[in-house]
Amino acid sequence: LAAPAGSRIRPTGARVRAALFDILTHGAAGNAVEGARVVDLFAGTGALGLEALSRGAVRLTAIERDPAALATLRVNIAALAPAGTATVVAADATRPPPAPHACDLAFLDAPYRAGLAEPALRALVDGDWLVPAATVVVEHDIGDAIAPPAGFTVRDRRRYGGTGLAFLRPEP
Repeated sequence: LAAPAGSRIRPTGARVRAALFDILTHGAAGNAVEGARVVDLFAGTGALGLEALSRGAVRLTAIERDPAALATLRVNIAALAPAGTATVVAADATRPPPAPHACDLAFLDAPYRAGLAEPALRALVDGDWLVPAATVVVEHDIGDAIAPPAGFTVRDRRRYGGTGLAFLRPEP
Protein backbone atom coordinates (compact mmCIF):
# COMPACT_ATOMS: atom_id res chain seq x y z
CA LEU A 1 0.00 0.00 0.00
CA ALA A 2 1.11 3.50 -0.77
CA ALA A 3 1.01 5.89 2.21
CA PRO A 4 1.29 9.67 2.37
CA ALA A 5 4.52 11.13 3.73
CA GLY A 6 4.62 11.96 7.42
CA SER A 7 2.92 10.38 10.40
CA ARG A 8 -0.53 12.01 10.30
CA ILE A 9 -2.00 9.03 8.42
CA ARG A 10 -1.18 5.79 10.20
CA PRO A 11 -2.32 2.64 8.43
CA THR A 12 -3.43 -0.18 10.69
CA GLY A 13 -0.38 -2.27 11.49
CA ALA A 14 0.02 -5.68 9.87
CA ARG A 15 -0.24 -7.54 13.20
CA VAL A 16 -3.45 -5.78 14.22
CA ARG A 17 -4.92 -6.13 10.72
CA ALA A 18 -4.16 -9.89 10.68
CA ALA A 19 -5.74 -10.38 14.12
CA LEU A 20 -8.77 -8.29 13.17
CA PHE A 21 -9.46 -10.27 10.01
CA ASP A 22 -8.88 -13.56 11.81
CA ILE A 23 -11.63 -12.57 14.25
CA LEU A 24 -13.95 -11.38 11.46
CA THR A 25 -13.51 -14.45 9.27
CA HIS A 26 -13.40 -17.16 11.94
CA GLY A 27 -15.68 -15.73 14.64
CA ALA A 28 -18.48 -17.54 16.41
CA ALA A 29 -21.05 -15.79 14.21
CA GLY A 30 -19.35 -16.99 11.03
CA ASN A 31 -17.49 -15.08 8.34
CA ALA A 32 -18.45 -11.38 8.60
CA VAL A 33 -16.38 -10.45 5.52
CA GLU A 34 -17.44 -12.85 2.76
CA GLY A 35 -20.11 -11.17 0.63
CA ALA A 36 -20.15 -8.04 2.82
CA ARG A 37 -20.78 -4.49 1.76
CA VAL A 38 -18.19 -2.45 3.65
CA VAL A 39 -17.88 1.18 4.70
CA ASP A 40 -14.43 2.36 5.80
CA LEU A 41 -14.64 5.65 7.71
CA PHE A 42 -11.46 7.72 8.10
CA ALA A 43 -10.19 5.38 5.38
CA GLY A 44 -6.66 6.82 5.13
CA THR A 45 -4.72 4.47 2.84
CA GLY A 46 -7.71 2.13 2.54
CA ALA A 47 -5.86 -0.72 4.24
CA LEU A 48 -8.87 -2.14 6.09
CA GLY A 49 -11.39 -1.81 3.29
CA LEU A 50 -9.01 -3.18 0.68
CA GLU A 51 -8.15 -6.11 2.94
CA ALA A 52 -11.88 -6.83 3.24
CA LEU A 53 -12.24 -6.83 -0.56
CA SER A 54 -9.29 -9.21 -0.85
CA ARG A 55 -11.04 -11.56 1.59
CA GLY A 56 -14.38 -11.72 -0.20
CA ALA A 57 -16.26 -8.49 0.52
CA VAL A 58 -18.22 -7.42 -2.56
CA ARG A 59 -18.39 -3.64 -2.19
CA LEU A 60 -16.32 -0.93 -0.46
CA THR A 61 -17.23 2.67 0.22
CA ALA A 62 -14.18 4.51 1.60
CA ILE A 63 -14.83 7.84 3.32
CA GLU A 64 -11.93 10.25 3.82
CA ARG A 65 -11.51 14.03 3.83
CA ASP A 66 -7.75 14.65 4.12
CA PRO A 67 -6.45 15.67 0.65
CA ALA A 68 -3.16 13.73 0.91
CA ALA A 69 -4.94 10.64 2.18
CA LEU A 70 -7.58 10.94 -0.56
CA ALA A 71 -4.91 11.00 -3.27
CA THR A 72 -3.18 7.96 -1.77
CA LEU A 73 -6.49 6.16 -1.22
CA ARG A 74 -7.40 6.61 -4.90
CA VAL A 75 -4.00 5.26 -5.98
CA ASN A 76 -4.37 2.21 -3.71
CA ILE A 77 -7.91 1.48 -4.89
CA ALA A 78 -6.91 1.80 -8.55
CA ALA A 79 -4.04 -0.64 -7.97
CA LEU A 80 -5.70 -3.16 -5.67
CA ALA A 81 -9.50 -3.15 -5.90
CA PRO A 82 -11.25 -5.13 -8.60
CA ALA A 83 -12.92 -2.77 -11.08
CA GLY A 84 -16.26 -1.41 -9.93
CA THR A 85 -16.00 -2.69 -6.34
CA ALA A 86 -14.82 0.46 -4.55
CA THR A 87 -16.02 4.03 -4.29
CA VAL A 88 -14.22 6.94 -2.63
CA VAL A 89 -16.36 9.55 -0.89
CA ALA A 90 -14.54 12.79 -0.10
CA ALA A 91 -16.37 13.74 3.09
CA ASP A 92 -16.08 14.21 6.81
CA ALA A 93 -16.72 10.80 8.41
CA THR A 94 -18.70 12.47 11.20
CA ARG A 95 -21.04 13.95 8.56
CA PRO A 96 -21.10 11.56 5.61
CA PRO A 97 -23.74 11.81 2.90
CA PRO A 98 -26.72 9.43 3.08
CA ALA A 99 -25.74 5.86 2.34
CA PRO A 100 -26.17 4.60 -1.21
CA HIS A 101 -26.84 1.17 0.39
CA ALA A 102 -26.69 -0.25 3.91
CA CYS A 103 -23.46 -2.00 4.88
CA ASP A 104 -22.81 -5.25 6.70
CA LEU A 105 -19.37 -4.26 7.98
CA ALA A 106 -17.99 -0.89 9.05
CA PHE A 107 -14.44 0.08 9.95
CA LEU A 108 -13.88 3.22 11.96
CA ASP A 109 -10.26 4.25 12.48
CA ALA A 110 -10.51 7.89 13.56
CA PRO A 111 -7.42 9.94 14.40
CA TYR A 112 -6.41 8.90 17.89
CA ARG A 113 -7.39 11.11 20.82
CA ALA A 114 -9.55 13.38 18.66
CA GLY A 115 -12.95 12.39 20.10
CA LEU A 116 -14.34 11.52 16.65
CA ALA A 117 -15.39 7.89 17.14
CA GLU A 118 -18.70 8.56 18.87
CA PRO A 119 -19.89 11.26 16.39
CA ALA A 120 -18.93 8.98 13.49
CA LEU A 121 -20.89 6.09 15.01
CA ARG A 122 -23.96 8.32 15.34
CA ALA A 123 -23.48 9.42 11.71
CA LEU A 124 -23.53 5.77 10.58
CA VAL A 125 -26.94 5.33 12.15
CA ASP A 126 -28.32 8.72 11.08
CA GLY A 127 -27.24 8.17 7.46
CA ASP A 128 -28.68 4.62 7.27
CA TRP A 129 -25.23 3.16 6.62
CA LEU A 130 -25.77 -0.07 8.58
CA VAL A 131 -27.90 -3.18 8.22
CA PRO A 132 -29.49 -4.25 11.53
CA ALA A 133 -26.95 -7.04 12.18
CA ALA A 134 -23.88 -5.09 11.01
CA THR A 135 -20.48 -5.52 12.58
CA VAL A 136 -18.74 -2.24 13.42
CA VAL A 137 -15.04 -2.28 14.31
CA VAL A 138 -13.58 0.77 16.05
CA GLU A 139 -9.80 0.95 16.13
CA HIS A 140 -8.50 3.25 18.86
CA ASP A 141 -5.61 4.15 21.09
CA ILE A 142 -5.90 2.12 24.29
CA GLY A 143 -5.81 5.40 26.20
CA ASP A 144 -9.08 6.46 24.55
CA ALA A 145 -12.19 5.40 26.40
CA ILE A 146 -14.52 4.30 23.61
CA ALA A 147 -18.05 4.53 24.94
CA PRO A 148 -20.42 3.78 22.10
CA PRO A 149 -23.43 6.06 21.85
CA ALA A 150 -26.96 4.80 22.45
CA GLY A 151 -27.93 2.35 19.77
CA PHE A 152 -24.79 0.19 19.92
CA THR A 153 -23.78 -2.84 21.95
CA VAL A 154 -20.15 -3.79 22.60
CA ARG A 155 -19.70 -7.40 21.50
CA ASP A 156 -15.96 -7.75 22.14
CA ARG A 157 -12.83 -5.75 22.92
CA ARG A 158 -9.25 -6.64 22.08
CA ARG A 159 -5.87 -5.06 22.75
CA TYR A 160 -2.73 -5.27 20.63
CA GLY A 161 0.10 -3.23 22.12
CA GLY A 162 -1.12 0.38 22.14
CA THR A 163 -4.04 -0.35 19.80
CA GLY A 164 -7.52 -1.31 20.90
CA LEU A 165 -10.30 -2.84 18.83
CA ALA A 166 -13.93 -2.54 19.87
CA PHE A 167 -16.43 -4.76 18.05
CA LEU A 168 -19.89 -3.23 18.10
CA ARG A 169 -23.33 -4.13 16.83
CA PRO A 170 -26.26 -1.77 16.29
CA GLU A 171 -29.10 -2.42 18.70
CA PRO A 172 -32.46 -3.32 17.17
